[in-house]
Amino acid sequence: MSDDNKNLSDDLNEMLGDAKEGAKKAADKVSEKASEFADDAKEFAGQAKEKANEFANEAKDRASDFANDAKETLSDGKNVAIIAHITLIGWIIALVMNNNNKTEIGSFYLRQALGIFIIAFIGSFIPFVNLIVWILVLVLWIMSLIGALSGEKKPIFLLGDQFQDWFKSL
Repeated sequence: MSDDNKNLSDDLNEMLGDAKEGAKKAADKVSEKASEFADDAKEFAGQAKEKANEFANEAKDRASDFANDAKETLSDGKNVAIIAHITLIGWIIALVMNNNNKTEIGSFYLRQALGIFIIAFIGSFIPFVNLIVWILVLVLWIMSLIGALSGEKKPIFLLGDQFQDWFKSL
């Protein structure tokens, strides 16, 4: 029986050697695949970083373009002139906008609109005449708004030039 044990021991040692060799081959394969995966991951990370930089630069350019467009639009005195005609609150907003970036046309229509608002306020206290004053104010307001929309400085009839002199500090 000793020969049988020896044969069995040899077979077992051979099988152990085969298992070790198989495990080593498997470990080498896993190591090789892990190395390939790591290389792929590095390449993917590099591509992702490149795409992120491209996206960031594009976003920065678009934000800059938007800021320039907004600055150009807000610096346009025509917008201030139009906003000045939209109620007293609009006039105050237009005054603030014009103070940040004074434009000739914006200041012109701020003075015109203020004069129209003052005529409307004073005319509302005169009995019997206030209906005529309100119609006159509406006509003056429409004429001034049309001038503001066209972007031309057109003083309203009768008092337009006086408004420019009276309110020249605006």
